[in-house]
Amino acid sequence: MKKLYLASGSPRRRELLTQIGIPFTAISADIDETPLANESPLAYVERLARGKAEAGRRIVTSEPPFCVLGADTAVVLDGKILGKPVDEADACAMLMMLSGKEHEVLTAIAVLDGERCESRVVRSLVRFRSISREEAAAYWASGEPRDKAGGYGIQGLGAVFVAGLNGSYSAVVGLPVCESAELLGHFGIPCWQTLNAQ
Repeated sequence: MKKLYLASGSPRRRELLTQIGIPFTAISADIDETPLANESPLAYVERLARGKAEAGRRIVTSEPPFCVLGADTAVVLDGKILGKPVDEADACAMLMMLSGKEHEVLTAIAVLDGERCESRVVRSLVRFRSISREEAAAYWASGEPRDKAGGYGIQGLGAVFVAGLNGSYSAVVGLPVCESAELLGHFGIPCWQTLNAQ
C-alpha cells in the first residue's frame, strides 16, 4: 500500500485525517503564500494546496510508492482573502468585517504521486452573528485566532460567532473529509485502514 505524507503543520488537519483512519506521516512544507496579481481566491487556494504537495514531495526521502497530500484554506469576504492576522489590531479588524455577515471559506486539497496530481476545491458559506469589539479583543486574548485564516477557528472558541453554515464543516476546519477520502481513494489509499489493523 502507498505511504501517505501530509504536507501540513496544522494539528487540525492531522486530527481530521486520523479521524477517517488513514495512517500518515506529517511533514513541514513551507511555501510562499503571497497571492499573485489578479489571482482569484479559488485559484489561490488550489495553487497553494498543489504547491504544498509538490514541496512535500521534494523533501520525502522514502522510496515510491507514496503520495503527498497538501491543503490550504482561505476565508473570503467580498472577494478579498482574509489571511492569518499579524497582530491584535488585524485580528479585531477581520472579526469586525465578518461581524453580522456571510463569508466564503475555500479549502483546496491536492494529492500527488510521482506521476499525477489531482486537486479539489470545496466552498462553504459561514454566517457570523454580530460581534462586539470587546468580544473580538477577548477572543484575541485567548490566543486561538493567531494562526487561523480569517482570524477565527470554527472548531474552538470561535464557534460562538457562527450563526450558520452551508457546506462542509470539516473543510472550514481545514480538511474536507469527504472529498479527501474520495481523492485519496483515487490514488489507492482507502480510509478506515486503522480499523482493519486492529
